[in-house]
Amino acid sequence: MSSLAKFFISLLGVSVMSASGSVVPSNPMPEVNDDFMAQGHEIYIQRCSFCHGLLGDGNGPTADFLDPRPRDFTLGIFKFRTTQSGELPTDEDLFRTVSRGLTGTAMQAFDEDIIKNGLTEEQRWAVIAYIKTFAFEFEDPELDPVKNGMVIPLPKDMAPYNADSIEKGKAVFERAKCWECHGKLGRGDGQKSFDRTDDWGFPIRIRNVTHPWKIKAGSEVEDIYMRFSTGILGTPMPSFVDALTEEDRWYLANFIKSLQHERTEHQVLVALKTKDSLPDDPFDPRWNEAGPMDIRLAGQVIGAPRWQNNSVDMVTIKAMFNEDEIEFLMVWDDPFQDIVHDESKELDTSELAQVGGFSSYIMSNDQVPRQLETFRDSIALQFPAKTVEGTKKPHFFRGSVSDPVNLWVWQPDKSESDGRSVSEAVARSWKQDYKFQDEESQQVEGSAVWDQGRWHVLMKRPRKTGDRNDVQFESSQFIPMSINLWDGSNGEHGLLMSLSSWYFVVLESNIPVNVYIYALVAGLLSVLLGGYLFRLANKT
Repeated sequence: MSSLAKFFISLLGVSVMSASGSVVPSNPMPEVNDDFMAQGHEIYIQRCSFCHGLLGDGNGPTADFLDPRPRDFTLGIFKFRTTQSGELPTDEDLFRTVSRGLTGTAMQAFDEDIIKNGLTEEQRWAVIAYIKTFAFEFEDPELDPVKNGMVIPLPKDMAPYNADSIEKGKAVFERAKCWECHGKLGRGDGQKSFDRTDDWGFPIRIRNVTHPWKIKAGSEVEDIYMRFSTGILGTPMPSFVDALTEEDRWYLANFIKSLQHERTEHQVLVALKTKDSLPDDPFDPRWNEAGPMDIRLAGQVIGAPRWQNNSVDMVTIKAMFNEDEIEFLMVWDDPFQDIVHDESKELDTSELAQVGGFSSYIMSNDQVPRQLETFRDSIALQFPAKTVEGTKKPHFFRGSVSDPVNLWVWQPDKSESDGRSVSEAVARSWKQDYKFQDEESQQVEGSAVWDQGRWHVLMKRPRKTGDRNDVQFESSQFIPMSINLWDGSNGEHGLLMSLSSWYFVVLESNIPVNVYIYALVAGLLSVLLGGYLFRLANKT
């Protein structure tokens, strides 16, 4: 990578700091009295009832639109605890969940040290005291897990996180058959159908443990160990206290930790230059030389129909080019290979788009079929159709009439019907369907491989074309790009999808030696001129 490219990447890249707050209370829950309970009731109504409901039954006005649904407090079933399977959580367990939230869900953190509109420690204790009134089990002293000695402590002097303990954990993973659900590589592809449900009757989607930001109750070794020890109530995830020793559970936690993907933070993809022809195989070893960039995705909630339950939230992309062509490799985790599409089951969006009509957000389970063999998986690379000048770019959601975008759309079922899996299209805002270009303008070639819960998609095109609606790839230019993605088994089609904001791709180029010479001469002249002006100022 050239020094110039590194310099601009340092300017354009972002560093995401992980927030940490006080998840361990400084004091136990204060004495509960009428004033304290009234404070908790007021906070619950203002901050919690929209999801969890006025009655604490998990049926707030937003509940039907969230996956997973908000917790039903009335059943006394709590997933994330430090207590034995079937037991109530401790007060500190509830404090931890309320303070840091549950990643991968709509349950936000409420610690004021993590978010600006958070709650003080006293306020968190107050709302916890009120939440406990929804379940009669908390009123029975015989069910107190602390008094009954049902709390599971963290082990002391366990094996350090190293290659040896990770290898032992892998053996435990295989022996305990964790792969039957989570897949051989932890990508959540062990389940072959949606035949498992939780205690509330909703489909279970197996956790991809390689994505630490989706591990709800914490991704550190201690957190993972506790999940193996307590199980997750209301789900098929059992406790392994009786099946595995304390040491084996710790080894297993180390192994799961080793599978976690560390996301890149830069926003500029530097394409690798080669003199050879570009590879046709996503597993070609030359791709190991290309630097990756993780593009983050969110649910499409800009225009109706709005979809907040996207399943894919990251695509790793690489790029390679030669004098004539450029190629992109996109990789993302998807536990199911969806290659068919049933147009008859697509969502009718006519009412959703009406102003003042039905809610334009899509319910998580009742409006679209989220099942296998219904909709196709798909991905689209998006570029500005016009050369971008300065900081101005089209809207990242399909551009506009005056600023269209060039889409490269991969659809796996299309290769069987017309021999072309990737088609070029032009979009002029999300309010109208994108239009595929004429056949003579179709120059993108594509191929794809699905393997062990992961898609690998290649897209290749000449760097320069004669079509005014095509992006042109010039060296040393920062070209905006973004991604649209559909997970078929998650019910995604049309505008129900994941999408990213703009990132950049730049084609690596060799900077002539004279550029560095000019820079050096300019620097020396600046030093000499500065010294002259300094001496002149001292004389006067």
